[in-house]
Amino acid sequence: MSQPSPANANETTARRPRKTEVGVVASDKMDKTRRVVVERLVPHDKYGKLMKRRTVCHTHDELNESHVGDLVEIMETRPLSKMKRWRLVRIVRKGAQQALAGEGEATAPTPTPAG
Repeated sequence: MSQPSPANANETTARRPRKTEVGVVASDKMDKTRRVVVERLVPHDKYGKLMKRRTVCHTHDELNESHVGDLVEIMETRPLSKMKRWRLVRIVRKGAQQALAGEGEATAPTPTPAG
């Protein structure tokens, strides 16, 4: 009996492309885990008005590099824990908190002498 070579195995078990989403980090309190909120617009069944709907995804962030307010791209993956089914691909844009933290350090007010 011959076994299939690794090259043939890859051709027969081609997997579908994984889903990717872009969302905002809502919580970074857990170690290596982020809550990412993905918003979408859905038309109302009867009236057709666009309504905002959101999905909360628990995302794996191996390096703890994302923080609250960051716009991130996430990708579907195998189950990593009870809740985590997504992993961080990249940070699209840093959030406002890092920008404000940098400004506060640079423009510290100097005390004026009372007189």
